[in-house]
Amino acid sequence: MTLRLRDVRDNELDQVLALNNSAGPTILPMDGERARLFYAAARYFRVAEIDGHLAGFLVALTPDADYHSPNFHWFRREYDDFLYIDRIVVASAYRRHGLGRVFYADVQSFAEVRSPRLCCEVLLEPRDDASVLFHGTYGFREVGQQAMEPYGRVSLLAKELCSYPWVRDTYGSNGLIRLPVAPWLAERERLTPAVRAVKHG
Repeated sequence: MTLRLRDVRDNELDQVLALNNSAGPTILPMDGERARLFYAAARYFRVAEIDGHLAGFLVALTPDADYHSPNFHWFRREYDDFLYIDRIVVASAYRRHGLGRVFYADVQSFAEVRSPRLCCEVLLEPRDDASVLFHGTYGFREVGQQAMEPYGRVSLLAKELCSYPWVRDTYGSNGLIRLPVAPWLAERERLTPAVRAVKHG
């Protein structure tokens, strides 16, 4: 089995949409417009490819994204800077093999050189104990709760990224972080080179 994480391609959005909408009741449904919005606005939008098959994806956004979600807006009111994990989806055939942890390790590696924290939410009503345990063991802590339609309450989680202050102090200048040019630090191809200079507070 060969696993590769890479940026999503525009011709894969229909596959992403189908994967999202077959994931079950704990994943909010998505239409084509939302998929294209993520493609345009998400700072991190990567897929897992296993032996040529799309096995999952993760979408994460920064506060400047033009995105209307009550949980995203909650974090935007509370924090100036973060990377918000909107959703992670793994195809049923590839679940329970650690792919979620692979995605989270990758998105943390992406985030910790660009932002002081990762944010997300988990369902409390109905309670998703597997997700609560997963995030707790990965270092997230609850920073708030709120109601989310059509579900009940959600727990709003954040994880402070301890490497970020060092990156900011080492590579920051005049409010920008200028990262070295290296494959593992690269932004999505849709972004212009100027965007690689990450603003920090």
